Amino acid sequence: MSSLLALSNSLADTVEQAGSAVVAVNAGTRVSPSGIHWRNGIIVTSDESLQRYDDITITLSNGSTAPVTLIGHDSSTDIAVFKLENLEIPVAKVGDAKTLKVGHLVLGLARGSEGDLRAAMGAVSVVSGAWRSMNGGNIDQFIRPDITLYSGFAGGPLVDAAGFVVGMNTSGRRGTALTIPTATVDRVVDQLVAKGRISKGYLGVGMQPVRLPKNLKTALNLTSATGVIVVNVESSGPADNAGVLLGDVLVRFDGVTVGDTGDVLALLNNSDRIGKTVNVQVVRGGVLVDLAIAVGERPTKEE
Repeated sequence: MSSLLALSNSLADTVEQAGSAVVAVNAGTRVSPSGIHWRNGIIVTSDESLQRYDDITITLSNGSTAPVTLIGHDSSTDIAVFKLENLEIPVAKVGDAKTLKVGHLVLGLARGSEGDLRAAMGAVSVVSGAWRSMNGGNIDQFIRPDITLYSGFAGGPLVDAAGFVVGMNTSGRRGTALTIPTATVDRVVDQLVAKGRISKGYLGVGMQPVRLPKNLKTALNLTSATGVIVVNVESSGPADNAGVLLGDVLVRFDGVTVGDTGDVLALLNNSDRIGKTVNVQVVRGGVLVDLAIAVGERPTKEE
């Protein structure tokens, strides 16, 4: 009994300490999502949980509110970043999600709109490699904690047994809990703080998936039954400058097999490729052609 009481007290202490960096984000929704004071003056939360981006306040542990201003948001990774000024509150103790193993005990934390702290406990049920969200975002690690995301828990932290924040919780399909790992949150925060937006690669082509004839697939020793056909080439764009032609079928991009447009867009979403020359392989006239494309930066709508 004494060991159980010690565990209970330890968990309560962990919730209290990690919860000091958790806020409620008041953004016009019936139930306010939670947010994490990720870095000094930087609040992160779930983008899909927000109804608006202006006139936002956060609720602190004492029930008081403070204004925040939008730095930027990325719907593909479900991360919105806000700036908090002239207020000192505890900063999250951010850890490394790669230390998680299936079976590890974890806590999901949230802050109610009145300032009350909330917690849910469970175990890590799935941990695997990088994946692509339904909105095309590149997520560094797939983490599914076996916790219930009650109302207001989206945007709050997943906390390990040592009290480290290992990611931001969000809703998956059918309301299941998913966690955006710290590496992804850090990457998005870095870009949004620096530019106010997420930089994405750009080829300057229109694409659509196409099925490859079996005899062509066999003759060229291709692993995928589909490719991406080029239906439009922007004049003087990166692809045009590299010699891409209408009707070319893209089958490999930077060493990765591509079978549909989503594969290409996911690879371009990696901002590290912007400005770099990548090797692509296309089917042209029944033969494989290697090309080198200098990846550009996708223009914003304002541009």
